[in-house]
Amino acid sequence: MIPRLYVTIDLKPGTRFAADERTAHYLKNVMRRAVGDPVILFNGRDGEFNATLADVAKKTVEIEIAALRRPQMGVPDISLCFAPLKKDAVDFLVEKATELGVAAFQPVFTKHTAATRLNLERLAANAIEAAEQTERLTLPQIHEPRSLSDLIDGWDPARRIILCAEAGPALPIAEALSNLKSDVRQTNAWAILCGPEGGFARSELDLLSKLPFVTPVGLGPRILRADTAALAALAVFQSILGDGAHRPPAPLLPIGQSPA
Repeated sequence: MIPRLYVTIDLKPGTRFAADERTAHYLKNVMRRAVGDPVILFNGRDGEFNATLADVAKKTVEIEIAALRRPQMGVPDISLCFAPLKKDAVDFLVEKATELGVAAFQPVFTKHTAATRLNLERLAANAIEAAEQTERLTLPQIHEPRSLSDLIDGWDPARRIILCAEAGPALPIAEALSNLKSDVRQTNAWAILCGPEGGFARSELDLLSKLPFVTPVGLGPRILRADTAALAALAVFQSILGDGAHRPPAPLLPIGQSPA
């Protein structure tokens, strides 16, 4: 397996740079890589590049960037607005939503939100690892938490909210999204809004359901955990309105292999 790594530097063929402490430790001590071994790099801006280890010393690892492997590609403009959860649940949510192609995370404090703190640095690290493992070329943005009222007050109505509603009138999510897909007025900017483990307060659901840019949807007959609901909604969205509805690209050739 060729290590695939996120870096922050600009990626240009022929450039040689010293890896940061995290990357150097991973390559040298975890993957046991040596001089001349290949790696793959991306930074979320310049695309994906082939590279090789140019020097592996006791305290440093230097990498030389070779040719472009894939041009930069984005993900659908879909934000996941979620009530903060307990540590393990929120870590799982960020990892899997990154794999599913979410563009941004927006933590939202609601009346029934149980968790009051979020370690955004840890969430960013989880997102980086998920992006590295799934050949994603971008990293999702992770925004500072906001209250639900502040979120709605500052909301751009051009971004439609898909509300995972636990109660009240709502079409099944696949039907609701299919209706939006056929609407010529649809936006290209979206958000999925999921409540906390205790659900939205009735007053919150009443407020949200009256907003013209909110579409309540149902997720089926079972009561889902908050993290499960968010991921289920995101998976259905991607299959109908996102990049899951498109034919996947041809697989990449291994490094050094030419087309037949």
